[in-house]
Amino acid sequence: MFIKPEEIVDKFGLMPSMAVADFGSGSGYYTIAAARLVGPSGVVYSIDVQKDVLAAVKSTAELNHLSNIEIVWADLEKEKGSHLSSASVDFVVVSNILFQAENRPAIAKEAFRILKERGKAAVIEWNKSKKGPGPVMEKRLPEEDTKKIFLAEGFLLDRNLPAGENHYGLLFKKQ
Repeated sequence: MFIKPEEIVDKFGLMPSMAVADFGSGSGYYTIAAARLVGPSGVVYSIDVQKDVLAAVKSTAELNHLSNIEIVWADLEKEKGSHLSSASVDFVVVSNILFQAENRPAIAKEAFRILKERGKAAVIEWNKSKKGPGPVMEKRLPEEDTKKIFLAEGFLLDRNLPAGENHYGLLFKKQ
């Protein structure tokens, strides 16, 4: 079974008026689900390095009459790569991008930088301990390695998140 973003986002504890950053938003599944939860008084930054997927997110947002989505073309592996201000968001989603990143700590560092105090980051990645669909096993990041990367950047592990059969989910918080 694949990820069901709507079900996973429901576990994040998002509230109206929150600011959310969707790192590596891809087609925008988390972006759209989060935008519905934070409502018109909130904002979701759909961030990706691929312009074509961002154009698709923008179209989907327009079709769904969601005006609270900001499209951001960015390289999250660079310093201040999201282009967002420090301590400006309440929640960051990091889904299925670590396995393909060359500089994984940079992504965790950027999430920490843009989060407000007590902000949270959800990390969803392909499960290395389970064979099945997805990237080749050599590219997948073990859950323990993901924990080490985020803890090294100053995060605290809050809890595990249900993320479907082929993924693991971790919720981190900034103190």
